[in-house]
Amino acid sequence: MAVEQIKMPQLGESVTEGTISKWLVNVGDKVNKYDPLAEVMTDKVNAEVPSSFAGVIKELIAAEGDTLAVGEIICTIEIEGGADISAEASAPESKQQAVSDSNKAVTAAEQGSKARYSPAVLKLSQEHGIDLTQVSGTGAGGRITRKDILKLIESGNIPAAGQQTAPAKAQAVSPEQVKPAVPNQAPAAPAQTAPAANIPVAAGDIEIPVTGVRKAIAANMLRSKHEAPHAWTMVEVDATNLVEYRNMLKDEFKQKEGFNLTFFAFFVKAVAQALKEFPQINSMWAGDKIIQKKDINISIAVATDDALFVPVIKNADEKTIKGIAREISELAVKVRNGKLKAEDMQGGTFTVNNTGSFGSVQSMGIINYPQAAILQVESIVKRPVVMNNGMIAVRDMVNLCLSLDHRVLDGLVCGRFLARVKEIIENISKSNTSIY
Repeated sequence: MAVEQIKMPQLGESVTEGTISKWLVNVGDKVNKYDPLAEVMTDKVNAEVPSSFAGVIKELIAAEGDTLAVGEIICTIEIEGGADISAEASAPESKQQAVSDSNKAVTAAEQGSKARYSPAVLKLSQEHGIDLTQVSGTGAGGRITRKDILKLIESGNIPAAGQQTAPAKAQAVSPEQVKPAVPNQAPAAPAQTAPAANIPVAAGDIEIPVTGVRKAIAANMLRSKHEAPHAWTMVEVDATNLVEYRNMLKDEFKQKEGFNLTFFAFFVKAVAQALKEFPQINSMWAGDKIIQKKDINISIAVATDDALFVPVIKNADEKTIKGIAREISELAVKVRNGKLKAEDMQGGTFTVNNTGSFGSVQSMGIINYPQAAILQVESIVKRPVVMNNGMIAVRDMVNLCLSLDHRVLDGLVCGRFLARVKEIIENISKSNTSIY
């Protein structure tokens, strides 16, 4: 019999770690190749990890709730054939050393686990002046995870040299209160923000546990606000022609195609066209360079009752309005049925958020890291408008709100981009706009 290792897979671009949210097997279970072993959560997607082998589960290295870096062992499987592999060889470093003196083994295990930091942990620690040797991790074998560093930054309790810090606990602070730490600077006074555990709970209050998906969303949003200097701008758009054109087509379209022709599909198409004309907007910050993406892949926000997912419409500039409407419908169904796959959320270069679907008329979105901008399409509402001839008319108006990463983009190019989207929307009509 031989023992094979199952490792944490990379479930998306820029994903460096994943959290075991639920084991689907137990030690001793027989599994076939491609059988699901565990549910893993990242800041981008929830997915099942399949078995690469047929055999019997020998050991579950990671526990539910553990966060492991991509490539770390999560479990071992005993298969027929091949040379024997000892349990010690397949276990984490801390377990290999457990056969020696217990005190020395624990120390060595901690040092071994802390010596292997993920790229995300190293980057955050360097940006915020955190001495990783003074941080206790909550990952497998005491490994320091990105979540540990983010919680430490939230608390403001950056360890001084020689100070040992317990695993950071979440603080009830807003992103605006969190400031980058300066090396060797004294920790911020904790009295200003009490730990969440100390918030008084009165009779009738309801405590709602934070789900793994909500934690991942919080971590990603916090990272975006920390790293990207957000700026914001807005334009008013007269969507009267669009409303008339879409309302004229929608019933026939639904009967013929089997899905809805939404206003949102027109806006996504307009944005894709404008991105082609202003490719600077379709960029990402990469530290010492800006990467201008060739493909125009539009991320769209789709909400469930307790989470937000961001699937991607690939090559949106090459699709018709009908094609975009179909993809919006299919992706939304996948999200709500729990069928969204990791590849459905990869490759996005710009995000369009349909905030108008729940009546919002003005909002400032948080950029979908590492993209450079996000556009909020607000609710179309009837308003009195002064026309060019000086007369007042009731028109269908919509606000388009753009949040931008000021490291990558400046107001001039963003203003021109929004003006172009406005022009496209305002000139939609039966005579010059085809949905096919």
